[in-house]
Amino acid sequence: MKVTRIVLKPSGRLCVPPPEERPGAAAVSLRLRAPFRHPTGETEPPGGPALAVARGASEPMPGCVAVTRVRGHPPFSVLFWALLYCAELASAAVLCAVYGDARERLWTAATLVFALVPALLTQLALTFVHRDLGRDRPLVLLLHLLLLGPVVRCIEALVVYFQVGKEEEPYVTISRKMKLKGSQATPTEREIGHSEHKLATHRNAFRRAAVIQAFLGSAPQLTLQLYITIQEKDLLPERVALISITLLSVTYGALVCTVLAIQIKYDDYKVRLRPVAYLCMALWRSLEILTRTTALVLFGTALRFWVIPVGLGNLLLFFGLPWLWLWRTRAPLPDSVEKSLSRAGTLVALCLVTFLYACINTFCYSVIQLNLTSWDLVDKHLSWAQMATYYALRFAENAVLVVLWYFFRSDFYEYVCVPLLVVQLAVGYLLSVTFMMLFYQYCHPCRHLFRHNVADCLRCGCCRKDDAAAQC
Repeated sequence: MKVTRIVLKPSGRLCVPPPEERPGAAAVSLRLRAPFRHPTGETEPPGGPALAVARGASEPMPGCVAVTRVRGHPPFSVLFWALLYCAELASAAVLCAVYGDARERLWTAATLVFALVPALLTQLALTFVHRDLGRDRPLVLLLHLLLLGPVVRCIEALVVYFQVGKEEEPYVTISRKMKLKGSQATPTEREIGHSEHKLATHRNAFRRAAVIQAFLGSAPQLTLQLYITIQEKDLLPERVALISITLLSVTYGALVCTVLAIQIKYDDYKVRLRPVAYLCMALWRSLEILTRTTALVLFGTALRFWVIPVGLGNLLLFFGLPWLWLWRTRAPLPDSVEKSLSRAGTLVALCLVTFLYACINTFCYSVIQLNLTSWDLVDKHLSWAQMATYYALRFAENAVLVVLWYFFRSDFYEYVCVPLLVVQLAVGYLLSVTFMMLFYQYCHPCRHLFRHNVADCLRCGCCRKDDAAAQC
C-alpha cells in the first residue's frame, strides 16, 4: 500500500492533500496504528492518533486532522558542555603559557597532552555520531580540525531549536514510552519531527563527548594539577581555575554517564529525574572523585614512581575484564558498532570503547557495565553485589594508598594534621556511598521496577549475619 506524506503546518495541524489534488487517488483514509502492548500483556484501547494515510480506501476523510504539538526542551545541556569545553581548553592554554614563562617544560608538556588528546578524540566522536565524513561539509570538518567542533555543533543545535514550528515538516517517527507514576505505568506516545530528531542527535553526541572529555582529559588533568600544586608548594590563580573547571567537567561527565545508564536500561520508559535526584548524584559523584584523586595524588607525592604501576594496573584490570568474559563465552565480535567498518575497524572501535570504560572505573564506578557479547555492548542487569564489591575494593585500595603515603610522606606535611586528613578522606568516601544508596533507594526514577532495592539488600545481609551467629 502506498503511503502519502502528512505535512505539519506551523499552527500545529496535520494537513493531507485532498483526493482531487492527487491524480489517480480515489479517496483518502486514515490508517490507525497497531495497539500499544504493555509489558504485562495488556493492550491500550483503540482509537489512538493516526499514523499514516493510505490511498485507495473506500471512505474519504477531511483534509486536516488536529493534533497536539509539543515543543521540546531547549538544548541547555549542549550549551553548558560547549561552554565547559571552551573554558577548560582556554584555561589549559593560559596555564601552559605560565609554565612556559617559568621554563617548566615537563609540566607544560603534560598539561598540553591532557588538554589536546581528549579534545581530538572529542572531535572524532562528534564527527562519527553526525556521520560528517561521508557528507560534503568541508567547513565543518575544518572547524573540527581546529578543535572548534563543539562550538559549531552548539550553534547548529540552537539554530534548529529556534526554527522549530516555523516551517512545514513531516514526522519522522512516533516515540512510544511508558510513563511511570508511582508503581503504575501508563503508555504514551509523541510525534517526533525532523527538528526534534536533529536536536536528539545533537544531545546524544554531546553526551558521549562529555564522557570522553571528562575521563580521558579532565580527570587526568585534575590529578596532574593537584600533584603539581603539592610539588611546587604554591597556588597559582590559573592553576586553581583549571582545577575547578576540570572538577566540574569530570563531575558532569559522571552525571551524564549515570543518566545514560538509566536511559539505556529502561529504554521503554519515559525517564524524568527530579532536581533532588541530580543533587544527590552530584554529591555522590563529586565526593567519590575527589577522594579518589586525592588518594592518588598523596600516594604519588610520597612514592613518585610507584603511582604509575597503580594507575596502569587499574587500567589493565578494567580493560581486560570485558575481553576475558568475551573469550570465556566464545562469542564472536559484535557487528553492531558500525556497518561501514571493517573487522579491523570494529576491533579498534571496541578497544577504544573498552579503554574509555577502564578510565571511568579507575576514577569512579561506571554505572554502564560493558558487555562485548551483547548486541548493544551494555549489560542492562543491575547487580548490587557487583556494585558493593567495587566500592569495598576501592575503599580498601584508597586506604592502602593513604597508609603508604603516611609512612613515606615528605617534610611538606609537617604542618598538616595528618590524622584529620585521613579521617576526612574516609568520611568523604563513606558519604559518597551514602548518597549513592539514597539515590537508588529514594531518587531513582525507576526504583519501583527494582526487584530488590538497597534496603532489601541491607536487610538480607543483616539476616545472613544473624543466621550465621545463631548457627555458631
